[in-house]
Amino acid sequence: MGKLEAIWLKRMKAGPMDPQQRATLKAGAGLVGNANQGGKRQVTIIEREKWDTVMAAMGADLDPAARRANLMVSGIKLADTRGQVLQIGGCRVRIYGETRPCEVMDEALSGLRESLGDGWGGGAFGEVLDDGEIAVGDEVKWLA
Repeated sequence: MGKLEAIWLKRMKAGPMDPQQRATLKAGAGLVGNANQGGKRQVTIIEREKWDTVMAAMGADLDPAARRANLMVSGIKLADTRGQVLQIGGCRVRIYGETRPCEVMDEALSGLRESLGDGWGGGAFGEVLDDGEIAVGDEVKWLA
């Protein structure tokens, strides 16, 4: 079992990542109020443990919002989970693939893009399957 550690909404493309305590998911669209909607990349997710490991290796202490993902989870491994369904609170997200870090990562911290490049360090992206509310602290688990 894991836990939802953080939620961020992006108001506009390349805009700031606004931390939230709660958010609404819309099936087939993503996070209500987030700039990116629809397609297969409706929500992006990173692992707390992976982020902490990269920060320690780089001798840095960057806010995880710099990764520009929507959700941060702990106690859940995202690597090689393509096609699996992740339950976050009362909502499900089907993982479609690995989120590859882009050049914006190096603007936040030199070398971050490369450091996140291995083992799904940039996280995962997926499609929202259910309408519903999620909140920081919600249980996160893989469904069979």
